[in-house]
Amino acid sequence: MTKEKQQGPDRQQLRSVYAFGIFSMALIDVFVFLIPIYAGITLGMSDGKIGALVGARSILSLLLSIHGGTLMDRFGTRRITLVFTGAIVICAPLFPLLSTFGALLVLQAISGFAISLGWSGAQTLIARVAYGNAEYIGRFSTFARIGTTVAPPITGLLFDVGGAWLAYSFGMLWAVAAFIALWRAPEPNKEIANNFRDQNDSLPEDPEQKFRLSDLLPRLSDYGASFALLAIPAVAFTAIAMLVRNSSYGIQTTVYVTYAEGAGLTATKIGLLFAAIELTSGIASWFAGRTMRRFDPIQTLSITTLITIVIITMTPMIGGLSTTAWGVFGLLLVAQITRGVTQGISQPILFSVQAISVKRNQQGSVVGIRQTMNRISGIIIPPLIGFISDAYGREESFYVVGGGLFLLCLGLAVYGRYVPRIENQESVE
Repeated sequence: MTKEKQQGPDRQQLRSVYAFGIFSMALIDVFVFLIPIYAGITLGMSDGKIGALVGARSILSLLLSIHGGTLMDRFGTRRITLVFTGAIVICAPLFPLLSTFGALLVLQAISGFAISLGWSGAQTLIARVAYGNAEYIGRFSTFARIGTTVAPPITGLLFDVGGAWLAYSFGMLWAVAAFIALWRAPEPNKEIANNFRDQNDSLPEDPEQKFRLSDLLPRLSDYGASFALLAIPAVAFTAIAMLVRNSSYGIQTTVYVTYAEGAGLTATKIGLLFAAIELTSGIASWFAGRTMRRFDPIQTLSITTLITIVIITMTPMIGGLSTTAWGVFGLLLVAQITRGVTQGISQPILFSVQAISVKRNQQGSVVGIRQTMNRISGIIIPPLIGFISDAYGREESFYVVGGGLFLLCLGLAVYGRYVPRIENQESVE
């Protein structure tokens, strides 16, 4: 294949995307962290219902993530992402107004889709601006982790002090800050349209101007083109790795929260546990570039994914080593820090492998695939582990789901042996 001529990342564009990354990823943590706290503590719902609520945020994303990615490719990442980020601002204050399971389920589906597409936009922006370079993507991950480190403890503290209204008001203000940061971010699609129009006839001459209402409807051809990328072994591997890896987050946002509550931890302490993994991940992500240069990225992803799954599913065993709330908090804190190291190193490598395996005008599509796999695990794992918890016990649910994920990790490692070696390229094909 003919390689695109290398152009160094624009520093000003990088800084703008870094700023948006601080707020965009944290929106996921704020709203996913709040729903089990609000539904469990305030409304007294069971683990099964909490798991269903957490899973509901992925329903629309599963169906429409690829469509959202192709809209970004076609009409502008910044433009499309602004729409979804604005929707989050509207959804946030509605949560405390609702107290029934059905109403929260619908709002979760809508807000979850908006938050997911906002984060997809951030990933697409950095993939294009950084040309798939793991070093810059690692720095972006670090800035994103700043927000995910700061936001959950503040959210938990505000919930302990003022309940759902105060906590969700903070979520709304955080979404407003994300919207402002995105407003100042660049739109790289214009450059892509000029460089790749001869390779992709679906791109309009001016992605900022030509827009039709019919383009809002999903196209089967877009889905076919996106899923065709799975024929690339590296893309297929990373898609599966993302599904397994994100399953740990599904556990953390459901029975992990209720387990911590049952052990006597306040919302503030639980927020600090969420922050610990994000802070450690942010620091570790700075080493992703050199890790990718020194070690085989596919093998690295296999190992780090396995470690992540083992640690999260051992939560009851780890917490059971202490009989006091502070002791449980300390042990879980160490476990979260360890998980943070593995996830911080693996995330930029995963993003980079996908980015350098496809063309620049396919970045939105490959992010759509990644988000689709995220949503599959997000729909399956939370309700599954929640209902297992209701039926057989909270601790048992960790081990049952963890055993299945462990087998998937082993299968992923075997498949990884057949993936061609990935080089840390400085340009994107």
